[in-house]
Amino acid sequence: MSVTARFVELVSGPESALRLDEAALLVAAHRYPELDVDAELARLDELADGVRVPTLDGLLAHLFGDLGFTGDRERYDDERNAFLNDVVDRRLGLPISLSILAIEVGRRIGVPLAPVSMPGHFLVRDRVDATVFVDPFAGGRVLDAAGAEAIFRVAHGPDARLDPEHLLPATPRAVVARVLANLKLRYAGAGRARDLVWVTRLRAAIPGVPVEERRHLSRALAAVGRFDEAAAELEALAELFPGDDELRHLAIGLRARLS
Repeated sequence: MSVTARFVELVSGPESALRLDEAALLVAAHRYPELDVDAELARLDELADGVRVPTLDGLLAHLFGDLGFTGDRERYDDERNAFLNDVVDRRLGLPISLSILAIEVGRRIGVPLAPVSMPGHFLVRDRVDATVFVDPFAGGRVLDAAGAEAIFRVAHGPDARLDPEHLLPATPRAVVARVLANLKLRYAGAGRARDLVWVTRLRAAIPGVPVEERRHLSRALAAVGRFDEAAAELEALAELFPGDDELRHLAIGLRARLS
């Protein structure tokens, strides 16, 4: 099975079975075609084995104390911060990638943590004591809701008000979609058209992501000269919106570029 097919099968299956570590590593395997996803999962097992006391404090002490995982403040935009295999190698990452690391190592030792997709900054939340939050980017700093809101205001201004819903657990699919949205924005800004294709294709495959993503995929495919595939995406989208003649006209135009 290709890594793309494995990713689609994972995100399309029961959400309760969607493991963020596997999904994140399957994303990374598109950037690193030789990546052994199962071997990388075993490396996370080894990190979990190193936790001396299977508690939240023990988890944080091992990952962010003993091993020194933290946010990459000097080179925040370094692409490697987004990929879980690189995060494990370098012990540096983005808020979301470090949160995935903490969640998945925690799962292995029986410490349940929830992803918190707060606008502007990703956190994790203790599923046992919902008043406890952790900022993996800040080296595993423990926060309460007021501390989380303070981070939100740093990102959005001193008068910004955090909606309490933004501190609720995010679904696994929403987390994976945000990982890919970050990469999509990065590749679009850098003009990396070929990377934009695979990122957009993966995002479009996640149930619940707006179907408009398929139009974005068509544009990405056309930008690298894959006009037949670009047209097929628009034609499939047109089946969902039979009254949208523009989609069919655009598809015809793309196919005309093949002759």
